[in-house]
Amino acid sequence: MTSIDQRLSELGLKLPDAPQPVANYVPFLLNGDQLFISGQIAKDASGQVLTGTLGKGVSIEEGQAAARHCALNLLAQAKAALGDLNRVVQVLRLTGFVASAADFTDQPKVINGASDLLVAVLGDAGRHTRSAVGVMSLPLNACVEIDAIFKVR
Repeated sequence: MTSIDQRLSELGLKLPDAPQPVANYVPFLLNGDQLFISGQIAKDASGQVLTGTLGKGVSIEEGQAAARHCALNLLAQAKAALGDLNRVVQVLRLTGFVASAADFTDQPKVINGASDLLVAVLGDAGRHTRSAVGVMSLPLNACVEIDAIFKVR
C-alpha cells in the first residue's frame, strides 16, 4: 500500500472506480507534467448522483459532503491516469461549480468540502488555487461539479 493509499485508509476513505464520461469528452488528459481532470459531479459511494440546489433544499453541509465526493472522484481519475497517486506533486487548481438559488452566496463554503479533503489526503501537495462559482444548473441535476489540474511526476 502506498503512502497516499495508507492515508486514505487512515481517514476511512475509499476511492470509487473512476467515473466514465457522460458525453463526448475524455475523463483526463496528461500533458507533460500536468494532469487535467474533467469535471466530476457529486456521486455517492453507490454511484447515485447527489442532486438539488444549494439554498433551495440542499444545505451547506450536504453541499460540502457532495464536494467531498467530487474530490474522491478527482483522485480516482488521477489514479486511473497515473497508476499511482504518489505521482501527484501538487494540486494546482480546482474550479468548483455549485447549483445555487439566486440568493445563495456561500459557494466557497461548499467547495471547502473538496479542498479540505484534498489537503487531508495529500498534505501540502493538496493546497491549490481555486474558484467557486454559482450556476443555475449542472448535468444530471448534480448539486456540485469540480474539475482540477494537478502537477505530476
